[in-house]
Amino acid sequence: MTKIFIPFFTFISFILHAHTLPKNINSVSDKDITITGKVIDKDTKAPLEYATVTFFSKKENKIVDGCVTDVNGEFSIKVSKDLYNITIEYISYKKITLSNKKIDSNLNLGTIALEIDYASLGEVEIIAERTTVEIKLDKKIYNVGKDLTVSGGNVSDVLDNIPSVSVDVEGNVALRGNNNVTILINGKPSGLVGLNSTEALRQLPADAIEKVEVITSPSARYQSEGTAGILNIILRRSKLQGFNGAITANAGYPKSAGLSGNINYRTGDVNFFNTTSYNYREFVGHSYSNTSYKTTGDYIEEKNDWDNLSKGITSNIGLEWYINDSASLTTSLVYRDSDNEQDSKNKIFQFDENLNLTGESLRLEPEFGNNKTIQYAINFTKNFDTSGHKLTFDFQYEDNNDNEKSTINNNGIDSEKIGTIDNQQNILLQSDYVLPLGENSQFELGYRGNFNTKSTDYSVEIFNPTTNNFGVDTNLSNLFNFKVYVNALYTQYGSKINKFSYLLGLRMENTQTTIDQPTSGDFKKKNITGLFPTINFSYELSEKESISLGYSRRIQRPHGFHLNPFPSRTSLTNIFQGNPDLDPSYSGLYDLGYLNRLNKVTLSTSIYFQHEKNESNWVSFETGDTVLINGQEVPIVQRTPVNMAKEDRFGYEFNINYTPTKKWRINTDFNLFKNITRGEYNGVNYDAENLSWNIRLSNKYTLPGNIDWQTNMDYRGPSKDAQNTRKGIFSINLALSKDLFKEKASIAFNINDLLNSRRYKGEIDTPTFYSTRDVQFRGGQTFNLSFTYRFNQKKKPERQNQGGGQGFDIEG
Repeated sequence: MTKIFIPFFTFISFILHAHTLPKNINSVSDKDITITGKVIDKDTKAPLEYATVTFFSKKENKIVDGCVTDVNGEFSIKVSKDLYNITIEYISYKKITLSNKKIDSNLNLGTIALEIDYASLGEVEIIAERTTVEIKLDKKIYNVGKDLTVSGGNVSDVLDNIPSVSVDVEGNVALRGNNNVTILINGKPSGLVGLNSTEALRQLPADAIEKVEVITSPSARYQSEGTAGILNIILRRSKLQGFNGAITANAGYPKSAGLSGNINYRTGDVNFFNTTSYNYREFVGHSYSNTSYKTTGDYIEEKNDWDNLSKGITSNIGLEWYINDSASLTTSLVYRDSDNEQDSKNKIFQFDENLNLTGESLRLEPEFGNNKTIQYAINFTKNFDTSGHKLTFDFQYEDNNDNEKSTINNNGIDSEKIGTIDNQQNILLQSDYVLPLGENSQFELGYRGNFNTKSTDYSVEIFNPTTNNFGVDTNLSNLFNFKVYVNALYTQYGSKINKFSYLLGLRMENTQTTIDQPTSGDFKKKNITGLFPTINFSYELSEKESISLGYSRRIQRPHGFHLNPFPSRTSLTNIFQGNPDLDPSYSGLYDLGYLNRLNKVTLSTSIYFQHEKNESNWVSFETGDTVLINGQEVPIVQRTPVNMAKEDRFGYEFNINYTPTKKWRINTDFNLFKNITRGEYNGVNYDAENLSWNIRLSNKYTLPGNIDWQTNMDYRGPSKDAQNTRKGIFSINLALSKDLFKEKASIAFNINDLLNSRRYKGEIDTPTFYSTRDVQFRGGQTFNLSFTYRFNQKKKPERQNQGGGQGFDIEG
């Protein structure tokens, strides 16, 4: 690790030393010419503060100087004698370029009037006022705007407000109701997600996100992992000259606090960027289960309460070096360090068939965990003379460490000590080549290699009352080593003929997995090669109306946690155990979409179908073993994943974005889907059919005094499979916000889960037992107050129609 990071920091130090002062790229004595001017809005004549003025040297063939305007729209800068192209830019305005300007004496450029670029208002800038959507051939891009309900929140909160995406009470992310979704950061696996993606997404601040790409019909350029599709989270980064950024502080109840900031500093041909956040959260959780055993008639009532504390720092720091007009080098470093504490209390009450209490026990388990992630990445991009013709190289190294330890107390006696040490290294190598062919066609090919190595050291110590000491239980303690290497080659070709666009691709992936268990002596190795074709079509019925059709073949590889055959120890009567024989599942995704943009309404709908083979399902069954509780033998129930089924999923998705006035916006998303599962395991039939739906309504209105009010309502319909029945969940989030100091700052107050109704309720029915469950993982209702201050950042003007457009984006 040290050998890897020393060159990185040496490189940063060298670049920063060479470019510390933006206005002194040449020696001070060479800069003896003063250039002044003023920038205003062409229509209103108002001065434009923070407009960017850059000087491109024709002699040196690069940007050598730049500055921003002050509160009066005025600027003054010293430059050297040279021939320049001078550009004047401002967010959402048309850029003006003064070409071949010979500078040999002091010069006043006068008043420069910029005109609003209405065609580009849908493009994401530093601060977007509203969330907009762009429709591409293979994805939908949601430009994350000023969503009040996630102010001061985290990435999980943002994802839960994106159409087609849902986050359940445990923090698990689903796409169109399917949990087999791949999450990428800036198009790649990231240390910002790490070993525990659920917890990592809660550490990353919401204001770090620029946009979210929902990719339900991925092109061949994307990895084939994730049978539901891909969510690609794009983080903010500014390329404006000068220094700009924002800082957000928040506090809430139950106890929570956070501080986050993002900055960009560009001078000449170097751009420095950083997003850093610290979060502290306390929350409680509850679960209740009642299990009746059909063979004996006995009952078990189990209650769990836990208090959690989570705190940590996350930082993403990077440097872009524009080597020349056609090449750039970007280096970045991600660091995440988080601590988690959970104090859980488990009570078990035993009843006979007549509901007489026959015994009870108390199990206490304080748990302490620490997770550290370091990721180092390099990207090189070479642009050729033809627009869109480019070659990119990526290298990424990531190291994750996740340590947990706990002491279990049964009925007042410390009986077990459990420790888990997870260590994971990921290496990514990637290269992509894009070649435009004519004005409307494009060819692309590339390679991607993912090399993942993970080790889990699980230790169980049992108290021996004879020796009065703890000793390692060799039957439970184990070491699990897991490797998965994926090498992929892809090619794709796309073209646009009048109103018809198409994108055809083929991806080949070779997967090599190794499972090594030194504890038991088991060793397994698999080598699988698969082809994954992709097809995407689009036809523009008019300028505002279009239809699209997509197909892609996908794979879901089992994770190491699902393969580890040693049982968990979180409960005496209910255990989880992985399955080392688990194989990948494959699916074919079909998607037919329709888009219509009216004056104040944007309508987007999709009909989709997915056929999955060798699907991995969770099954619960009695192991045949028992545990002695209060002198009574209680059956042990095991939950494990198995390949046993084929599944067909049909769905219809409907989204409307309605803006009746500038002060009012309504967005609704409806997803209706049906699952048909056919499978059998150990002689038990698991056939099931399930019809469910999700509906989400978001309403934002500007009250008198320019106070923004937003309400989000969400209902996730009931669902079931062969063993499980889950009830519907309804929740409401409410938020108020007010801009201050001429839009340089904002204050927001939000209530999450207003009705305290976001909880999981369900039933499990098997041939040998029946169980009801009620779980609330993260404490229900929360309150949060946040304050944001922006420097050298301006919110872009609002537009009337926020629908986005049908794009021909064959690059992915």
